[in-house]
Amino acid sequence: MGDTTGRRGDSGSAAVAGEGPHQALALAATLFAVSMTFIDQTIVSVAAPRIVDELSLSSSGMQWVINAYLLSLAAFFALGGRLADIVGHRVIMVIGTLIFVISSVLCGCVPDNDFAQTWLVIFRATQGLGAALMFPAALAVVVAVFPVDKRGRAIALFFGLSGALTAVGPLLGGWLTDWTWRAIFWINLPVAVIALVLTALARIPSTRRPERLDVPGAVLVAVGMGLGVFGLQQASAWGWSSFATWACIIGGLVVLVLFWRYELRAADPLITFRVFHDRAFTVDMLVLFFAMTAFVPVFFFMSVYAQVSLSASPNQAALYMLYFFAGFGLASQRGGRILDTRGARPALKIGTALATVGFALWANKLTDLSFHDQWPYAALAGAGIGLLLSPASTDAVNRAVGSSYGEVTGITQTVRNYAASVGLAVFGTVLTHVTTNRVTETLTAKGLSEGASHNTARGIAEAVTGHPDDQEPSGGGGSAAVMRKAMSAIRMDFAEANQWVFYGMAIACGIAFLCSLAHPGTRVEAEPGEAGGPGTGKSGGPEAEGKGGGPDPGGPGDKTISPGHP
Repeated sequence: MGDTTGRRGDSGSAAVAGEGPHQALALAATLFAVSMTFIDQTIVSVAAPRIVDELSLSSSGMQWVINAYLLSLAAFFALGGRLADIVGHRVIMVIGTLIFVISSVLCGCVPDNDFAQTWLVIFRATQGLGAALMFPAALAVVVAVFPVDKRGRAIALFFGLSGALTAVGPLLGGWLTDWTWRAIFWINLPVAVIALVLTALARIPSTRRPERLDVPGAVLVAVGMGLGVFGLQQASAWGWSSFATWACIIGGLVVLVLFWRYELRAADPLITFRVFHDRAFTVDMLVLFFAMTAFVPVFFFMSVYAQVSLSASPNQAALYMLYFFAGFGLASQRGGRILDTRGARPALKIGTALATVGFALWANKLTDLSFHDQWPYAALAGAGIGLLLSPASTDAVNRAVGSSYGEVTGITQTVRNYAASVGLAVFGTVLTHVTTNRVTETLTAKGLSEGASHNTARGIAEAVTGHPDDQEPSGGGGSAAVMRKAMSAIRMDFAEANQWVFYGMAIACGIAFLCSLAHPGTRVEAEPGEAGGPGTGKSGGPEAEGKGGGPDPGGPGDKTISPGHP
């Protein structure tokens, strides 16, 4: 990894020197920058039905618009962390912000023609690239400009506020969509301008480490992730018996295996896989992976369910999402306290159990077609995710084996966003398949021929636009007449299809619960005078979070092992 201790120590000294950076402005700059990436994970989901309707996209096409961002973010996050170390944290944060905001403006300027879907997918992917460059660099800036005694509070504020902004996306998206859905992308422009101005005023040093960039590793991980998710996404169109479907899925897995083998031999690897030798770190990653297959995709499926089955407006769909965030926000505070006092294991076990039960009960209520009957279960599912998310991420980072904070954060964020991409692809395929079958049965029962029913049902599944009562089929043909009579039943069909998705999310959280049982439950505390950051535990034992201190960029810290709680 190279000699990082001296370099990082120098940057830390500069941060507190008389002519050093302005800490408050630096923290504000990073928060404004990363707020765009968090808000963007949810804001597009609210506008999805309007975008589909205006641009005549298919539902699978819309899923690609959302997934292109998540997949690009996952594929390039580790690269962003390495570039920030090599080129300079401030420089890469600025470059990432510019890429993100330019891509956002271009997404809002998508032409209303046959090129619309390709246009959106391309620039959503470049948005993800910008976010992948920006986020690890912004975190490294926070670490660099705050001294050890203030760093823990600064990092807690960074993650707390930026994570809370995820909840702003639905509300902002609902309000902007009532004006024009294009504004959900344009809103990033003034935020980015503020971030760039604050960055300039804060006098942030651009520390760097002259190391080689692992270009082959970056290419392999991007191709492997992209190919596998592409196969999962296209399974609804190609079919699970298709050679192309399995060629992409298996091919993606093979490329990821090649990436792993290459990284083990690389002199300056993109990802240091030795961190997975720690069982607790591996368990943290498994819990994050399975929980995140539900966390980000749930916003898309909540939005389309609300706007299709419940005939909700974008604003009403946004309020529906707040049920989930109410539980998430309250539980996330409790999760942090459990982590500080008892270690990660109790938070992981309780959180995954609550999420499993919440998603299962919520799925059971989807066919009631009522907002009010569902809120306790949506809040319970949100509470489960909120309880586990921060402890799993923080515990994983603090168990790094001599790796830089930004590098290990890159691993956790790669896992989280790749899992979200896989979840959206798999559950989107399930939704399309079950919707097609249910609607085919409904139309056949209404007297339409089986062939015509299947073709019509496929069209409905591929064109989820919301407000079915306001968009009944026109024309005097038999199919249109049957469709007009069947719209109420079709809304129920779509709700039943979403049940399969939400039960699938419950299963994913259940697997995460089983993984959490393997966590050793040990905690590691920093020795007096150490930062409590990533480092190698004494006696080769497992590590956990240090109390009260953020990661020390000066290098690995010495820690002591202490027993955790079951």
